[in-house]
Amino acid sequence: MALKLKLLLSLSATLFLMQTPANGATCSNCFVSSRASYYPNSSQQGTEIGACGFGSFGAMINGGDVSAASDLYRNGVGCGACYQVRCTSSKYCSDKGVTVVITDQGSGDRTDFILSQRAYSQMAQTADAASYLSALGVVDIEYRRVSCSYPNKNITIKIDESSNNPHYLAFVIWYQQGNKDITAVQLCETQNFVCKLLDRNYGAVWTTTSPPSGPLSLRMLLRSNDGDETWLVPVNNIHQDWKAGETYDTGVQIS
Repeated sequence: MALKLKLLLSLSATLFLMQTPANGATCSNCFVSSRASYYPNSSQQGTEIGACGFGSFGAMINGGDVSAASDLYRNGVGCGACYQVRCTSSKYCSDKGVTVVITDQGSGDRTDFILSQRAYSQMAQTADAASYLSALGVVDIEYRRVSCSYPNKNITIKIDESSNNPHYLAFVIWYQQGNKDITAVQLCETQNFVCKLLDRNYGAVWTTTSPPSGPLSLRMLLRSNDGDETWLVPVNNIHQDWKAGETYDTGVQIS
């Protein structure tokens, strides 16, 4: 009887140890402990020269609640991702914290986030608390990835100013909702549907030399946190006479 009890206890302990890492590894909604700072020499909003290549859009998106990231930048794959960030002092920090969009790359004193001044102050309970947090410069935080939300907006293509029709095409993707990564982009001719895989030049900037002619259809490969991949095909095409600086509404959004 004692031997059976020992075997049962040993089996239960083994099962517990096997299950515990698996549950932790699959927790996509859990908070992660880290640190955050803020841009010391900037306006309340983000920077217009961020490493994601968003330009002025990168300073204004999400009302200016944006951030640079270190490891979460992920060689540009992390551009446009949204995170809930909250500091951990119950005396000064709100439970909700702030939701930020990654628009830049950067790191500080063991930080995962360098927030815009606006976003940094949004973590505080009051204006006085915000002043106190700003004086600290760096705070302990918790963060987790959340879905981006842009009501009444479709995914939009912004043709970069460096583009030159028909020799060179570069663009960034705006207003991507949800919490999936765009890991690949194809550009296809609409008549014979010959597709060309684009290069991620840097950040969120996709480029190709000698782009296909005629109206262009886009295909974006979306990857979820659990590794599932799906292709998203916009309803609207990019006009054949596309020009640098123009924007194109794709007609689709991620729910």
